[in-house]
Amino acid sequence: MRRLVALPFAKSFQMAYQSIRVRFFRSLVTTMSLVLAVAFLTFTQAGNKITTSLVLSQDPAFLPVLSKIGYDVNPATADSTSTDNIGSSAKQRWIVFLSLLVCVVGIINAQLMSVTERFREIGTLKCLGALDRFIVRIFVMEATMQGLAGGIVGALLGALVACSESLFSFGLSSLAYMPWRAIGTIVLYAIGTGTGLSLLGVLYPAIVASRMLPVDAMRVEQ
Repeated sequence: MRRLVALPFAKSFQMAYQSIRVRFFRSLVTTMSLVLAVAFLTFTQAGNKITTSLVLSQDPAFLPVLSKIGYDVNPATADSTSTDNIGSSAKQRWIVFLSLLVCVVGIINAQLMSVTERFREIGTLKCLGALDRFIVRIFVMEATMQGLAGGIVGALLGALVACSESLFSFGLSSLAYMPWRAIGTIVLYAIGTGTGLSLLGVLYPAIVASRMLPVDAMRVEQ
């Protein structure tokens, strides 16, 4: 009996990958919403780090440009002990939070629609002996793959745009003051955030799918 309900990890991965391939365009739309949210998060955080680094450089060539584009720069406080003179405003943090929230809601909606489309597939799996945790595992693995893909693309895109904007505004001389380590940390954090958002968005749909009775799932008209 244990053999009948056993589902190896490799088989779960294969089923999740095949599901993404079959529903490629739906998965692409879900992933793109994640890419945009993560890119905005990365762009905001990396832009703040770059701007702070330029202020702390005490290079007078940067200060007029910073003031012109809207930053409240106080050169008197721009020293090595003041690393927070430029940071995320409350409005900026609220906008980032809303973008991430909209992303999670979109993922939940897309995954619920995916569950609706896969009633017969879920019912067949459960009739063959699949346990609830197997169904949850497949959905979680799909979300993990989408989250990693969206997180990586979004984080790299956001960091690239932030660095490009800095080069466009301040010139090539700003490369000497780029906080590459901080930007790398932000990219890793954004990738983790994207993957976490994807997993958060799939939990409820996965639980709904796993609790379906086989007879109810097979009865649904497609």
